[in-house]
Amino acid sequence: MAWTVEWDERAIRDARKLDPQARKKIIKYLRERISTDKDPRRFGKPLLADLSGLWRYRVGDYRIVCRIEDDKVVVLILAVGHRSKIYD
Repeated sequence: MAWTVEWDERAIRDARKLDPQARKKIIKYLRERISTDKDPRRFGKPLLADLSGLWRYRVGDYRIVCRIEDDKVVVLILAVGHRSKIYD
């Protein structure tokens, strides 16, 4: 069962601000690992406290914050950014 990766408007804006090389790495990661796997949770970690219910993936120095929607088989990307700024 393949997962669909969808992007929130904020995440699209975030991705456009990244340098092209980092953006390509993130898109490749989502395409090759997350959308083709049976369980997208095995690559990420759950977030805690205020962000509980969300997941994060690590791609080098960048983080992808998402919500995994099991009923729709969708990984919704909510934010993308450098690890020093993503959780602000």
